[in-house]
Amino acid sequence: MIPEIELASKADINSFQIEKLKELLEYLNTNSPFYKRVFKQHKIDISTINSLEDLVRIPTTTKNDLQVYNDDFICVPKNKIIDYVTTSGTLGDPVIFGLTDNDLERLAYNEAISFACAGVNKDDIIQLMTTIDRRFMAGLAYFLGARKLGAGIIRVGNGVPEMQWDSILKFKPTYIIAVPSFLLKLIEYAEQNNIDPNKSGIKGAICIGEPLRNQDFSLNILSEKIKKKWNIELFSTYASTEMNTAFTECEEQQGGHHHPELIIMEILDDKDQPVVEGEAGELTITTLGLEGMPLLRFKTGDIVKAHFSKCNCGRNTTRLGPVIGRKKQMIKYKGTTLYPPALHNILNDFSSVETYIIEIFHNAIGTDEILIKIATAEPSEVLLQQIKDHFRAKLRVAPKIEFSDKNEILKLQFPKMSRKPIMVIDKRK
Repeated sequence: MIPEIELASKADINSFQIEKLKELLEYLNTNSPFYKRVFKQHKIDISTINSLEDLVRIPTTTKNDLQVYNDDFICVPKNKIIDYVTTSGTLGDPVIFGLTDNDLERLAYNEAISFACAGVNKDDIIQLMTTIDRRFMAGLAYFLGARKLGAGIIRVGNGVPEMQWDSILKFKPTYIIAVPSFLLKLIEYAEQNNIDPNKSGIKGAICIGEPLRNQDFSLNILSEKIKKKWNIELFSTYASTEMNTAFTECEEQQGGHHHPELIIMEILDDKDQPVVEGEAGELTITTLGLEGMPLLRFKTGDIVKAHFSKCNCGRNTTRLGPVIGRKKQMIKYKGTTLYPPALHNILNDFSSVETYIIEIFHNAIGTDEILIKIATAEPSEVLLQQIKDHFRAKLRVAPKIEFSDKNEILKLQFPKMSRKPIMVIDKRK
C-alpha cells in the first residue's frame, strides 16, 4: 500500500505539492479568519505563490497563535465538526482542534499508509497500548488506521503490564504500539512471570514518544536494551496533533517517511529561512487536505534533520531523522548545547535507575542549570559518581544529580489531566 506519488520523481512530487499548496491557499483565503487576516496585514497576493520556495514570503504560524486565536483557525461551520481533540498550549489552556468527517477519513488514510510503511498488512493484529480517549488524537488515529488497512486491533490502553500480557497471550497480536520505555516494563513483567517474549508471536513494535535511534540511525541505548531481551523489529513514528500526519519508518529503518499528499515540510533556521541541506532546523509544516483546521507554515518546535536520498524501500520521499530535541528545551550548560533526549539516552544506560525526572532552571546569575532526580533501590555515592562520569564521557559535562523518592517522581511525571508522562520540567522563564 504505497501511494503512487511516494514512488514518483522528486520533480513530480514537487509539482504535485505546488498544486496542492495553491488549493490550500485558496481555501484559507476563503474560509480561515486567521489566515485571511494574515494575508491582508502582510499584503500577500496568494496568486503570486507559485513554488514551495515562495512560502518564505508568508509569515510562520506559532503555537502561541493557535492559543490566542484558536477559534479563528476553524474553517467550517460548527455543525461540521464531529470530533474534538486537544493539545497542550503555551499559555496553559489546551488548544482545541475540530475534525470533520473528511478529516477523520484523512487521519485514517494517513495511519493506514504509515502502518503499511512499517510492514503491517490486513492479516496482522495490532495491540494498542496508548489511550484512545481523553481527547487524545493518536489513539484514535491508530484505531482508524488499522480499520482502514483491514488489520485487527486490540484496544488495551496504556500501562498495566499484566493486562497487556493477558491480551498478547490470548489474542496473539503481531504488532504492538507503545512508548518504547514501556516495553522494558513488559519485559520485566515477563521475566518475573515465566513468559518468554520471543515466543509471543510479536513481530514488531511501532514506538511513539521517545527516540529509538541515534542520528546515524543506529539503535540508541534504550532500543539496544529492548532488543537484547526481546528480538522484535522496532519502528519509530513521529506525529503531532497539529500535523494530523505521521512520519513512520519503513522496514529499512532509515528515518520517518514524508507523505507528500498530506503535508508540506520545511526545515527552518532561527530566522525562518530554510537551512542548508543536511543541517538541523525546526520542522515547519503545512497541512494538505484538512477541512476543519488546516495550518500554513506552522512551527512545530522540534529540531530535526531531513534526508533526501532515495530509500531502498522504493519510496522517493524525504525522510526525517530522530528528533534532536524541542527548540524551547535547548539547554546551554557550561558552554555546551544540550537537548533532553541526549540526557535520556545516558540515563537509560543504567538498569539500577528505576525512573527519573529532569528539571531545567536558571541559577542566580541567569544561566541554565540541570537537576536530575533519580529513583533507585540501591542509592549510593558510587552509583552517583558512575552516572556523572558517564555524562562527562558522553557529553563533556555532568549535571546535578540527586536521589529522590520514586513515588514523588511519579507524581511529577503524571500530573492531573496528563495523558502521557512528563520527563522534563522546564522552570526557566
